[in-house]
Amino acid sequence: MTAKKKHPQKSRQRTLTDGSFAAMRFAIGREIESASFYNKYQSLAIAVRTRLMDRWLETEKRYRETDAKRVYYLSLEFLMGRTLQNSILNLDIEEEAREAVRQMGMVLEDVYEEEHDAGLGNGGLGRLAACFLDSMATLNIPAKGYGIRYEYGIFNQLIKDGFQVEKPDYWLFRGNPWETPRVERMQRVRFYGHTRPYTDEDGKYRVDWVETDEIYALPHEIPIPGYHTETVNLLTLWSVRAGDEFNLEYFNHGDYLKAVEQQTADENISKVLYPNDNIAAGKELRLKQEYFFASASLQEILDSYLREHNDVSHLPDHVAIQLNDTHPAIAIPEMMHLLMDEHNFTWETAWDLTIRTFAYTNHTLLPEALETWEVGLLERLLPRHLEIIYEINRRFLADVSKAFPNDTDMVRRLSIIEEGTPRRVRMAHLAVVGSHSVNGVAALHTRLLKESLLKDFYRLWPEKFNNKTNGVTQRRWLKQANPALSRLISEHIGDGWVTNLDALQKLLEKADDSAFRDNWHTAKEMNKMVLAQEIKEALQIEVDSASMFDVQVKRIHEYKRQLLNALGVAARYFRIKSNPGRDCVARTVIIGGKAAPGYYMAKLIIKLINDIGKLINNDPDTSRLLKLIFLPNYGVSLAERIFPASDLSEQISTAGMEASGTGNMKFALNGALTIGTLDGANIEIRDAVGEENIFIFGMNDREVMEKKRDGYNPWDYYNQNSELRRTLDAIHEGIFSPDEPERFSPVFDSLLRGGDPYMILADFTSYTECQDRVDDCYRNTNEWTRKSIINVAKMGYFSSDRTIREYAEDIWKVNPVGP
Repeated sequence: MTAKKKHPQKSRQRTLTDGSFAAMRFAIGREIESASFYNKYQSLAIAVRTRLMDRWLETEKRYRETDAKRVYYLSLEFLMGRTLQNSILNLDIEEEAREAVRQMGMVLEDVYEEEHDAGLGNGGLGRLAACFLDSMATLNIPAKGYGIRYEYGIFNQLIKDGFQVEKPDYWLFRGNPWETPRVERMQRVRFYGHTRPYTDEDGKYRVDWVETDEIYALPHEIPIPGYHTETVNLLTLWSVRAGDEFNLEYFNHGDYLKAVEQQTADENISKVLYPNDNIAAGKELRLKQEYFFASASLQEILDSYLREHNDVSHLPDHVAIQLNDTHPAIAIPEMMHLLMDEHNFTWETAWDLTIRTFAYTNHTLLPEALETWEVGLLERLLPRHLEIIYEINRRFLADVSKAFPNDTDMVRRLSIIEEGTPRRVRMAHLAVVGSHSVNGVAALHTRLLKESLLKDFYRLWPEKFNNKTNGVTQRRWLKQANPALSRLISEHIGDGWVTNLDALQKLLEKADDSAFRDNWHTAKEMNKMVLAQEIKEALQIEVDSASMFDVQVKRIHEYKRQLLNALGVAARYFRIKSNPGRDCVARTVIIGGKAAPGYYMAKLIIKLINDIGKLINNDPDTSRLLKLIFLPNYGVSLAERIFPASDLSEQISTAGMEASGTGNMKFALNGALTIGTLDGANIEIRDAVGEENIFIFGMNDREVMEKKRDGYNPWDYYNQNSELRRTLDAIHEGIFSPDEPERFSPVFDSLLRGGDPYMILADFTSYTECQDRVDDCYRNTNEWTRKSIINVAKMGYFSSDRTIREYAEDIWKVNPVGP
């Protein structure tokens, strides 16, 4: 009898040291002795990625075996930051990683610094998407993100003579060890051409999209590990590969550049994050980007579905697609095109499948920020999709007319097509009409969507609307970014908070413990010293780490009101100058953020901040008590050092204009107290921490609307407030710009002659009075620290884990699939 053959045991997982040394030799082709610091980062990254891919294969196997419903998160931005440290944290292999790099002659923190931030986003939208990916993997949600693999991320910001200067961010210049290109899964994406209707053999009306230009989308897969779970999901980023053909006529005549000119133009689609859309070529390129990634993603989603299922008619039972803002909304007519023209579904069936599959998240309350496209551009670039949009609109408006008979104004307001010169397609309207769920991202934001921006849609479909307040991942923004505070918290309440942020409530018992408060304060002071050293190295400015670190870091935009902050600092400066003996709380005011390259006023505000800072920081009468710092090139990695060091978080947008904000959550999670308006998620933070533990000022959203309606006159505030008048006159007269006295006249004119659209002057007095209350509180270190502890303890609701659970249960109807 032949003995039964034994299957070999699964080999023991090699150590990170062995994996790193093997990667150095066989993948990178270096001996340790001759390897650069970056080579050592690469080798460790490859060894970590090997473990991630092994877990991903097992994760995919579980998903297939359970026939799990999957979530696909479509976002034009993913602001991932660095991957190595986050992967090591989530895999719980820090000690093993330290040993591996020690044997290569380095320390782990230096290896982390070798990684370039993946800056594939402009700000909060992309960072939210990254937090969501982390939470989906940690919660074992079957999910995948889809975006674009931009060769150039958000620009690097330099400050030269106080002005913002943009430099390209070629983040891929040394490669990306985390991605796997999948050539075998490239998708064909088409543009231009024309449509040709016909009747098929069954007598059904069909449409062909013919004589198109073709490019190919190459997927690059990046593993996303959950925290202390076996689940690894994927982020797929698409890059362009031009079609195979080039112009042989030009080539044969020796004009090789001309021969490949079109291929080069095609590849620009995935070249740059958000091209300037102020010119026609920029508009076309941006629309191409949106369609390119939407089409490639939907094709792959359908291919993946059909590998496991025979019938697309059950798609919504197995697939949920979330649109992260309006940028991916072109996916709705693309799905209709694929279902009808490729899979031969009738309009009625295709539309039912589309609506039940898609859900839409709105991220803005600013009407001018809602994306629209000229009909003529769509007609030329995507003729089939414009036909589909017209038909969606025709059927939709017929339903509107039935629901609201004889209300032609309602029909006009709801139409996907905005009449005018030129006619435009309203992408937010398309997203609402083509989705089964529409959500805002904070309670106030969702209320304002229902009451103003999308109120007519809410009247028509109240059941579609729901709120999903944003959240942040505590793994990156507390455990990784703030090890000193994280260790203190875990020593006293355990580390359950890392996966259940509500566990931070246990800290309330410690708020009145003087020894714990002292340790809490020490952790904050350590973080402030680290940031103070970074400021000194970057800007050659010494700041006092014992001063209050008063911080506002976010995209520079007038509605976010960095200008209000700057005016407040200037007013404080004049107070100190006029009363040198006054008892003042020493402050270091830190502002950071990037202005869009074409946004003149935002860039001028950066210059104003720097000019005010130049005067204050070099004035011996004030520099001991007040410093104003503009930290250049704000991004994820810099944010990880700023949030832990902050005492005061400035969340001062005009009420009713910020959808949610997530920086406010990251500051509070790291123990900063908030000074803010009743805007975005500030309201929910106030409700969570208590009014006595936050500093609220200014008008609420309804008061802003009433003041505008009743005729707001900023000159009234200028004339009534001598401190405000002195500050504005100083700006107007060139006190901060003696080399060019009229430099900031546009700022003065915008505030007074331009009507002050963001109500800065109306809120100025309330803001400065609130800052006085902040000073009074900060003088009492024990009370300030107590409030800081309470803020952290009450942050449980603001975890992205909670947000994702709500999406999964209420919108996607998906279940976790764990090992």
